[in-house]
Amino acid sequence: MQPDLELVHIRKGESFAAWMHGYPFRTVRWHYHPEYEIHLVVATSGRYYIGDFAGRFSPGQLIMTGPNLPQNWISDIAEGDSVPVRTIVVQFPESFIEGASGAIAEMQALRPLLERSRRGLLFDDATSAAVTPLMRRLVDAQGLRRIALFWEVLDHLQAGEHEVLASLSFEPNLSQTKDSGINRALAHLREHLTQSVEEGDLAEIVGQSPSVFSRAFKRHTGTTLVRYRNQLRIDLACQMLLTEPNASIASICFEVGFSNLSNFNRHFLKLKGLSPSQFRANFAANEAFATAS
Repeated sequence: MQPDLELVHIRKGESFAAWMHGYPFRTVRWHYHPEYEIHLVVATSGRYYIGDFAGRFSPGQLIMTGPNLPQNWISDIAEGDSVPVRTIVVQFPESFIEGASGAIAEMQALRPLLERSRRGLLFDDATSAAVTPLMRRLVDAQGLRRIALFWEVLDHLQAGEHEVLASLSFEPNLSQTKDSGINRALAHLREHLTQSVEEGDLAEIVGQSPSVFSRAFKRHTGTTLVRYRNQLRIDLACQMLLTEPNASIASICFEVGFSNLSNFNRHFLKLKGLSPSQFRANFAANEAFATAS
């Protein structure tokens, strides 16, 4: 089965993405992306797949993957259940690392780690314990503190014990995937998520009629374009609610692409099970508890 392309959203003015998500979630599928990823499981157990490796995961599992390495984590939960936060994720592009390496000589120490991560790295419990509080703080950090935490995480990873997951012979064949019409459409949709992109626009991009594209899109994603786009926008709103505590809910509503606040609130409640203000308050309380303990 060919993996799906995930388009990583790195906000303007930032060098990397640091966020968390629950389960089920839109990125939980057999997928790949051009960015490096640090993936920390904080809840649930289940099976995971990295390249041609398959294994079991549980809370505390810490993995780093390199560019374009197919991956997936599937939690063992009852049908219909959901988990608000399962994973903390940090994703960063090669261009960021290459630029930093050219300017900072000490960055060369990370070269072996980055190269090995192209096959996936599973870190030991001690490294996970050291990195976990840093990644929790990184999600909400801003400015220079954010960069400092990022480098501190990488420093622990390059010094930590780890095992390589995918075999030496594993070579992902992404030639068909990169040219997939649906993946081109998904990439365009995510790049223009806050703008008005209609089904006809995407059908034209991939050279299909609207009806053929609509059937292919639903077969690929399991839902309609409108619902998929709304879910992406709500996911983006969740990130902003957590990382921009001073931004009003109304301003976030319009920034992610909704045209009115009541519609935004309705979709948020439907997808997340609580209002935007409750979502922000719950995670603020959780962060305060984690900091106190």
